[in-house]
Formats: sequence, C-alpha cells, structure tokens
Amino acid sequence: MSNQSMSFQGLRLLVVDDDPDTRTLLTFLFELDGAEIITAASAGDALETMSFFKPDILISDIYLPDENGCSLLTKVRNLEAKRGRKIPAIALTASAFDEDRNRALLAGYDMYRCKPIDLDELASMVASLTRLEQYA
Repeated sequence: MSNQSMSFQGLRLLVVDDDPDTRTLLTFLFELDGAEIITAASAGDALETMSFFKPDILISDIYLPDENGCSLLTKVRNLEAKRGRKIPAIALTASAFDEDRNRALLAGYDMYRCKPIDLDELASMVASLTRLEQYA
C-alpha cells in the first residue's frame, strides 16, 4: 500500500474469486498487514470453508463458476444469522454494468468495486467496514 499503512492484525477475511491472481494478490495484501485470510475459487468452496472458518468480512467476485456471488451472499448471511452474526461483504468484480452493481447491492453487499483493484481503496473499504483504525 502507499504512504498509509493499516493494521489488519487479527482480522479474518474470506476472499472468493475464480481468478488465481486476484486470490494471490489479496492474500499478499492482507497477510502482509496481519490478517488471516482464506481464499476460495467457487461458491461451493466458500460455503465449505464457512463450516470451519468464521470470517470478519467477505470479499467476493460476482461471477463465479458454480453460482453467482449474490446467491452466495444470501447463503453466507443465512448461515451467519444462525450464528448470531452478520459479516460485512464487498463485491469485487470485473463487471462495470449498473445492473450488476444494483443487483449486488440489493443482494446485500455493503460495497461494490470494479477491477482492476485499487489496493489502497480496497484496504480502506475493509478497514471502514470492520471499523479498524488507520495509522501513518
């Protein structure tokens, strides 16, 4: 990240994206600043991961190979409601269509961002949604 650093120490993230480069980049970004991150290449893998991993935030692509990110979020939110939790979620996708943005936000994503990823912006979004403090 640029001139600002953020501590993600203790933060648990689940990143769901079928693009291996995106998963690697986000793993590097957040682990570098102390987060625990698990990635999944599909909605099915993400739901399986949720059986043993309780993330503080979900970052998901909208177009996944087995189902879309909107239906994944519905399932994640239902699972988390049974646990008495509601995790924030960011839709991160290559789609810049207004319809996709609207559908993602109506499905319950807290924020929507298009690729290519601005790492500083994404880190700020995660910090904002999880109420972490920035430090210089």
